[in-house]
Amino acid sequence: MAILIPITMFGLIPVVLYLFVRFPTQRAVIITFVAAWLFLPQVSYPIPLFPAYTKVSASCYAILLGVIIYDTERITKFKLGWLDVPMVICCLSPIISQLTNGGSPISPTFNQIVTWGLPYFLGRLYMGSLDGLRQLAIGIFAGGLAYIPFTLLEGVKGPILHQMVYGVNAFEDWGQARRMGGWRPVVFMQHGLMVGMWMMTAALIAVWLWQTGTLKKFQGKSIKTLAIVLTIAFFLCRSTGAYSLFAIALFILFSAKWFRTSLPLLLVIGYIAFYLYVAASGQFSSKDVMAVVNPIFGEERAASLKFRFDMEEILGEKARQKFLFGWGDSGGNRVYNQYGTDISVTDSLWIIAFGTNGAVGLASLFSSLLLPVIVFCLFKYPARTWSNPKVAPAAVLGVALTMYMFDCVLNAMTNPIFALIAGGISGLVLKAPESLKAKKTISPPRRQSLVHQKSS
Repeated sequence: MAILIPITMFGLIPVVLYLFVRFPTQRAVIITFVAAWLFLPQVSYPIPLFPAYTKVSASCYAILLGVIIYDTERITKFKLGWLDVPMVICCLSPIISQLTNGGSPISPTFNQIVTWGLPYFLGRLYMGSLDGLRQLAIGIFAGGLAYIPFTLLEGVKGPILHQMVYGVNAFEDWGQARRMGGWRPVVFMQHGLMVGMWMMTAALIAVWLWQTGTLKKFQGKSIKTLAIVLTIAFFLCRSTGAYSLFAIALFILFSAKWFRTSLPLLLVIGYIAFYLYVAASGQFSSKDVMAVVNPIFGEERAASLKFRFDMEEILGEKARQKFLFGWGDSGGNRVYNQYGTDISVTDSLWIIAFGTNGAVGLASLFSSLLLPVIVFCLFKYPARTWSNPKVAPAAVLGVALTMYMFDCVLNAMTNPIFALIAGGISGLVLKAPESLKAKKTISPPRRQSLVHQKSS
């Protein structure tokens, strides 16, 4: 069965080129990103001087090749905007990080470009409109529906599908998958937390498209029914963190619908920025947080969270030794004991970015994904428009992107589709707001009026 791994990984390129011929380019991009993220195996082929060939880089390379072959004109017409500056800095920051630590900047820089820059760029090219974000939202929703049978199966049997389909086991620690009297599904992702975040995003989109009347039916089925089924499947993923994010996201969306305010969303973004500032500057203390968390989530979950905070404190102390540009890939961001053994565990995306690329890399990464959402809700499409069927998909994607970045404060779940969303929202808000008025249709005159005119 392991023969399927190279077949699917390298066979993706001709399949994607066929998609570019078979479908409009925008749809081909969405299908490729969603399908590759959901179903390609967890495998890595090393490439000298370049990032390893993984499901993320494979989808980016295949799509970029398709765009170059079939839609070159769109690339030549692309122009950078001021909102793109943080992503440019994010992609180029490894150059200085590497050079200041005596390392080669080639592989880390290309890795940053492939992981974050290319998905963002493709989002700018193809998702930068209300309709483009609508298509992306529907694609994510469809991907959530497609994952339901797999998550239900693994919820009963455990993380077995990667082994069954590809012949290798991509998830070794079954202890992390055991939750709430069942199993937390992993399917073809790296961790069950990734699946939980994905299904949360799909369920959130489904609920909002249903509540705003944006989508009545999908594949002949009622959107209400599909939203309920998808939400149930999400809760069966047994990811408590994703449950909390889902509740916060719904509160944000319905606050916009009922009270016409985006204040809850801005408060969440403000909290993320405040936490990153406090933690990166060394002012964060976990004692007060644990006093609140312990009675709410129980001793086991609280102990797991405390371990993460403890790790981040010692890793943050090490990162502050090279505050601006970090340690690069030299390994200097890690913490070692007196015997030279690495004793550090990096669970969160923010501490990885801070340790490797410093405050510049950390600030540019988070601002490149969150700043477009701020501009979207403050200056272009205020909360009172979020229930409009034209704006609803973009609004829910912006909220989902914020929840993903909120999760990255605690976890390191790199997902190119959220960079794709950020690029799409950036492209949208860099233009003048689109008209939200429904097009008036001119109905033909009645037959009797024509007869009357003729007789006259």
